Amino acid sequence: MTMKRIFFDRRLYVSLLVVLLLTFPFLMGQSSYFMGLVVTMAIYAIAAMSLNLLTGYGGQVSIGQGGFLMMGTYSTGIISSTLGFPIWVALPAAGVIAALVSLVIGLPAVRLKGHFLAVATLGFGLCIPEIALNWKSVTGGYSGLPLMRPEWASSDLAFFYVILVLTFLVTWMLMNIANSRLGRAFLAIRDSEIAAAATGINVAGYKTIMFMISAFFTGLAGGLYAYWVQYISPNDFTIMASFFLLAMIVVGGLASIWGAILGAVLFTGIPHFSDAYVGVTNLVIGVAVVLVILFRPAGLVSLVGLIKPGEKQRSRKKPTEELPVRSLEEADNA
Repeated sequence: MTMKRIFFDRRLYVSLLVVLLLTFPFLMGQSSYFMGLVVTMAIYAIAAMSLNLLTGYGGQVSIGQGGFLMMGTYSTGIISSTLGFPIWVALPAAGVIAALVSLVIGLPAVRLKGHFLAVATLGFGLCIPEIALNWKSVTGGYSGLPLMRPEWASSDLAFFYVILVLTFLVTWMLMNIANSRLGRAFLAIRDSEIAAAATGINVAGYKTIMFMISAFFTGLAGGLYAYWVQYISPNDFTIMASFFLLAMIVVGGLASIWGAILGAVLFTGIPHFSDAYVGVTNLVIGVAVVLVILFRPAGLVSLVGLIKPGEKQRSRKKPTEELPVRSLEEADNA
């Protein structure tokens, strides 16, 4: 194996990352702060991968993903603390509830495209925090909801590994979805809905499915966050969380699971270094987004050898590029 091949070997990077994450708490002296930083990266990575499946692979621009994160946190809190169900019921249930809500939103939204869809999802992202704030009998309003971890994972160290295992599992599942027949259908819809429909793809059905899958895993991420902080408030995930997630996948790399992870790690780590300077965090994130769009449209993932040549072609392809079916339609209209 040549040195160049070793340098760009994805399995080497993944193995090193797994070893680093497993030993990280002990390298940092079991510091709750640094474990919390990695946990936040993992939670945002799950949410970013879910959004990338919807936006990067499916071409559906959503600015309401923060709403599903908040739904996941409150669903977990209510099911666990109020109703008394264990964690292995509360977490999947939070994802299912988010998916069912996305179904209600997705059915009318599947007929929308581009900025119309973005505005519709923006409205959802704005209304969820307001509902959480004002539905005091269920959510606790300003007081929020307390949440207790299960006894076997009550320590930060134990729950750190729980979140790591679930993050690895979700990553594996989303990678398989992206590389499956379902993922190829999402890509076909992104490139041209007319061409996809012409090949027999049920565009409305697949759009609804991608909305539900994305919402399910985002709700799961919200549930993990709730168990980690053990307290839920209406200010946990505002509309800025949705823009934050969108910036992650744009900078990391659209249509790439690894790109979403890279974006989540980068944008979660930036505040750790820049929060001491007022306003610098948002400035750095904004500059990063602009520079990547201008000079690296495939995202930062294209720089580190984590993206396959086929994936690179798909992520570089502009949404405005038309397929032959579209050209024939335009010729007929002419």
